[in-house]
Amino acid sequence: MGLFVVNFFIFRAALAPRVLTVVVLDIGQGDSILIEGPTGITMLVDGGPDRGVLRELGAVLPLGERTIDAVVATHPDKDHIGGLPDVFANYEVAYFLEPGIPNDTNAARALEAAAHEEQGMTRTVARRGMRLDLGGGAYADILYPDRDPARMDTNDGSIVMHLAYGQTSFMLTGDLTSDIEAWLLVLDGEDGELPTDVFKAGHHGSKYSTSEAWLAALNPSVVAISVGERNSYGHPTPEVLARVAAAGAAVYRTDEDGRLTFTSDGERVRRD
Repeated sequence: MGLFVVNFFIFRAALAPRVLTVVVLDIGQGDSILIEGPTGITMLVDGGPDRGVLRELGAVLPLGERTIDAVVATHPDKDHIGGLPDVFANYEVAYFLEPGIPNDTNAARALEAAAHEEQGMTRTVARRGMRLDLGGGAYADILYPDRDPARMDTNDGSIVMHLAYGQTSFMLTGDLTSDIEAWLLVLDGEDGELPTDVFKAGHHGSKYSTSEAWLAALNPSVVAISVGERNSYGHPTPEVLARVAAAGAAVYRTDEDGRLTFTSDGERVRRD
């Protein structure tokens, strides 16, 4: 896979924690994941359904911090982008990555207006082959989309990111369905790029994601599920929980466990 490297030129080495931190924020029925690289670079993947993401960011980021180096919108569904206008209004964002899926919902229009107002921000359409440099040897590879997803269902156009630091890795798939999981197995299943320590379950544990074949390829130690308490969709579904159990992975879910924090020193991942 050819690489196009995006560098977030942020110099914070003096404050470097030397660990990669991945936090699945507790934002109800939706997704929002904050990543901090070993040198302090921050990246927010999705913003949840509403401004509740600000409460979570305030609890996780250092007091007074008003910068997020990169924001990624995996796809334009409200439960993933509804809180991003408030993020742009309250934080200085340097880079914004999006899949390039046209959408005329109120949430998508609000996000477009907020992104347009963000001064000095670079907007990039994410495509397979891009590598995001998170500093200190950590990076995120974009595995998907590998094409223009404009005519696809929004879930099937979700950005898929594989984070790596040393010998450890994380997989984030937005609301990707099992059909595209199968396509990624064709693209990457033979290349050794898929084995993953922590997998954020696709589409909040919907039965149409997180297939047996996908779990077998990832072989995760942990599956994290971002889901709202007593949600009307029945997420996570019994089918997905059974698949994960059969795969031998531990399950942590925001509706039961709250905010989920994972750290990697490059050799192993632990849940804090």
